[in-house]
Amino acid sequence: MPKLAAALVLLVHMLCLPAAVGGAQAQEAAIPAYWDEKERLPKPDLSSLGRLRFLTTIDFPPFNFLDGDGRLAGFHVELARAICRELDIVARCQIQGLPWGELDAAMEAEQGEALLAATAVTAQTRERYAFSRPYLRFPARFAVPRASTMAEPMHAAVRGKRIGVLARSAHETMLRRYFPEARPVTYSRVDWLYDDLREGKLDGAFGDGMQLSFWLAGSNAKNCCRFAGGPYLAPEFLGHGLAIAVRHEGAALARAFDYALREIGVKGVFAELYLKYFPVSFY
Repeated sequence: MPKLAAALVLLVHMLCLPAAVGGAQAQEAAIPAYWDEKERLPKPDLSSLGRLRFLTTIDFPPFNFLDGDGRLAGFHVELARAICRELDIVARCQIQGLPWGELDAAMEAEQGEALLAATAVTAQTRERYAFSRPYLRFPARFAVPRASTMAEPMHAAVRGKRIGVLARSAHETMLRRYFPEARPVTYSRVDWLYDDLREGKLDGAFGDGMQLSFWLAGSNAKNCCRFAGGPYLAPEFLGHGLAIAVRHEGAALARAFDYALREIGVKGVFAELYLKYFPVSFY
């Protein structure tokens, strides 16, 4: 096995040990596990915190959206509520939805204490914010026809196979770097890639696990395909995931979120939310 491929497989097993649920459906019910149950974080004292206002977006389903009654809903909304329950500050918690383009200005104007809106942790965003630990990472995945026999080790399974991937994407770079014996077929549009996979013109596709999970669960896929191998986490290509952002002077609040996220994770609350909003797991 090439050294880089071996390192990637190791990264999969170290960072993404999924809990299987449901026997034959284990692959689709895998839960991302980011927290060590043996780790102990100090419970924060938030008695001096007057209120905690989470700012989020209103138009990024399933993370944030307005439901049929016009109420803010979604994965981030329920995660914020779970955090407030874990920190025993429900009465002091508020969640406000704004258009994406207004969030940074609202934080600068101190209209909120925390930003829970799929903010990626990058060198640029770190200049503006302090962050909690990541609460969600987006792995790369292979999708293959249901009849395919491809399985781990995928570096061998994809040898000589036609694998569709978006051109000039991080996933194309990953595919060429970690699976050099595959035959990449590049596409300028993801819908064309998915159409060819469904119609049997490709042996597989490689891309963002979350987007693939939505497609696999949708009507356009026509139940043609499934995940194979992975998931693959490669921060150097895919980033460090999503985290809760606070102003730098509120870094202690980010540590409080770490405590709450860890408790939510080990108690199974995160798993319930994850499967509610991502029924076809991208892990």
